[in-house]
Amino acid sequence: MHQGFVTEVMAEDKNWIQGAIKRPGAFTKKAEERGMSTSELAAKVTANPDEYDKTTVRQANLAKTLKKLRKHKDKQEAE
Repeated sequence: MHQGFVTEVMAEDKNWIQGAIKRPGAFTKKAEERGMSTSELAAKVTANPDEYDKTTVRQANLAKTLKKLRKHKDKQEAE
């Protein structure tokens, strides 16, 4: 998928994140219970998706997406 297209689609629907987050804090809690950061757990889950339930895999993918969006936003604000 083309990066510009993703940005364009998200610009059309700025509230997609609220719709994507079904249980706020649930993935963070899972990470804390394992003594990990959300980034560490997301990396572990996406590297071994067969070892985790479907919900956790989706949460890990969303966590990685949100991290990328935050990084992209921070980069734009710095310019």
